[in-house]
Amino acid sequence: MNYQEKIDQYLETVNNGLMFFTRKDKGLVGEAMRYSLIGGGKRVRPTLALMTCESLCGDWQPALLPSLAIEMVHSYSLIHDDLPCMDNDDYRRGQLSCHKKYGETVALLAGDALQAKAYELLASIPDTAIGLHCVKILSEASGISGMVYGQELDLSESKDLHSLQLINRNKTGKMITAAVLLGEAAAANQDPTIKTSLKQYADSIGEVFQIVDDILDVTSTNEVLGKPVGSDIKNNKETYVSLFGLEKAKDYANELTQSACDQLSSLKDKAAPLKWYANQLLVRIK
Repeated sequence: MNYQEKIDQYLETVNNGLMFFTRKDKGLVGEAMRYSLIGGGKRVRPTLALMTCESLCGDWQPALLPSLAIEMVHSYSLIHDDLPCMDNDDYRRGQLSCHKKYGETVALLAGDALQAKAYELLASIPDTAIGLHCVKILSEASGISGMVYGQELDLSESKDLHSLQLINRNKTGKMITAAVLLGEAAAANQDPTIKTSLKQYADSIGEVFQIVDDILDVTSTNEVLGKPVGSDIKNNKETYVSLFGLEKAKDYANELTQSACDQLSSLKDKAAPLKWYANQLLVRIK
């Protein structure tokens, strides 16, 4: 099985798992949860969790619940991010954003419910020590010292590279890093050198992920991207492209990707899938 076939297997597993664990959620809020959760998405974070786990211990299954949990938290954040009080976006993943489909109140509750569901899954991990560790990883990455802090910073106008990196490191990067660390935790890794290498790898690809987002906002189309392009320019937001220019932003993303792969030397041959995926994220088109 090649790496792309493995990714396809992960995607099928994650999509089936997301549907299974929300199938009993009733009412309009339950419907809105599934609408936002199942309706497309690249599944980057669960893929990283599953791939990291399998690379370390030869099996992705221990990371299944953490992978579903982080995708639920990610989806909740997108629902809230699209609300009129935040970015006020009408489309997400090629369809109407949750609040445009169901109204602001239902969208708010759907996001809240997805966040709660994520921690319910982590609490059901059979090894309670691993489950508790996963709760700590995800809560720190998504809360006031991570994603929420980044979102707060993003509401203000960034002026320079330092402030832009601070926003992206928290709003986007920490959840990417959490995905890798969740996979590492699920694999029960005890080697601190490997953990450090994985964190450095994840920190770098998290920044790359945002740089590519900024590039696609000026080079892609609404149809391919699944959401309106040019929104950063329209909202007068600083991005890697506005600070560096398009070509230098691409060069910076390439440098960071190479650096991310170089960080994995301690994993030896186990690093191959993660290196391949880092380069896939660099050249993604949506």
